[in-house]
Amino acid sequence: MSASAFGPAAEPIVVDVWSDVVCPFCYLGDSVLRQAIEQFPHAGAVRVRYHSFQLNPGFPAGEAIKADEYLARNHRMPIAQVEASHAQLSSRGAEAGLDYRFADALMVNTLDAHRLIHFAKAAGREHDMVMRLFKAEFTDGLNLADHEVLAGLAAELGLSREGAAEALAAGAFEAEIQTDLAQARQYGISGVPFFVFDGKRAVSGAQPVETFRRALDLSWQDRAAQPA
Repeated sequence: MSASAFGPAAEPIVVDVWSDVVCPFCYLGDSVLRQAIEQFPHAGAVRVRYHSFQLNPGFPAGEAIKADEYLARNHRMPIAQVEASHAQLSSRGAEAGLDYRFADALMVNTLDAHRLIHFAKAAGREHDMVMRLFKAEFTDGLNLADHEVLAGLAAELGLSREGAAEALAAGAFEAEIQTDLAQARQYGISGVPFFVFDGKRAVSGAQPVETFRRALDLSWQDRAAQPA
């Protein structure tokens, strides 16, 4: 059967997302993207793929400190400024159904969390794992550098706790992570979230839902304009 039999979206609109699980804007951006897809008349023709990005790759592996303390110390942000930013984000997040509890959030090296996302991807649970990690960070206040915590999150999703623990202990999916990071450098990505629609249009940051809808609409129009 020819591709044209399925109309302009015989191949899905692919949205590539670079994000990090300790990035509150990434959590918000992902949720707003999901809202845009739900509003999109051709939602079933959209595929979202996640790619690893580390905001703080030099953070000591295995350590964890309060995220507020990290921001104040390493970015020299006054506590009042941090709290004001968090209040604004909490308000936007609530509109998207998110429960930010910034006082409990921890800063960690996220490399192992990205390994867990790739582990879940192999089982077709990539998005579920991304969202569970965001909730673990920003609502539950869990330590995402702790292998026991990460393996427990895998088990919550019905994945193998033992398999996840083994993958983390072995440093699995290093090649996949490095491929993601290299592609980010090729695109010139220096901050996240970063969204690329069909390899043509980029949206940077947690933009309003209308921005994502426009990118989806234009991507669909591109498909419709292609010869059958």
